[in-house]
Amino acid sequence: MAALEEGDTLVITTLDRLGRSTQNMLAFAEALRGRGAGLRVLNLGGGDVDTATPMGSMVFTVMAALAQMELEIKRERITDSVAKRRAAGKDLGGRRQTFTDSQIRNALRLIDGGEPATQVARDLGMSRATLYRRIRELPVLSR
Repeated sequence: MAALEEGDTLVITTLDRLGRSTQNMLAFAEALRGRGAGLRVLNLGGGDVDTATPMGSMVFTVMAALAQMELEIKRERITDSVAKRRAAGKDLGGRRQTFTDSQIRNALRLIDGGEPATQVARDLGMSRATLYRRIRELPVLSR
């Protein structure tokens, strides 16, 4: 916003990327108008939405409300999907678990005992390269 000057046009792909709520988008449009900058929304056919005119302002307000509704529907779908996956005991994704030094030492013992490093890493749910890196990072005294 600070880089915009009078006569510039801000180009965005979709209106829902502009803000989280209709109020937020209308406030942003007002700030643009105050700077004398225009707005072009590509998924609206690439035309300029001139919020300085009554018709442009009305179109922008309606589209902002629709974008907010679309965002709320997406959130609802995601919440429902997570609840269903949780109820079914399925993986929700997210950050991978971290492994303790003890687990890495046990993996090293298995490798030293003749188990293939690839299989040990697969059983832990990590790549062989990650397993080797974690082994190198172990404190020397605890190996």
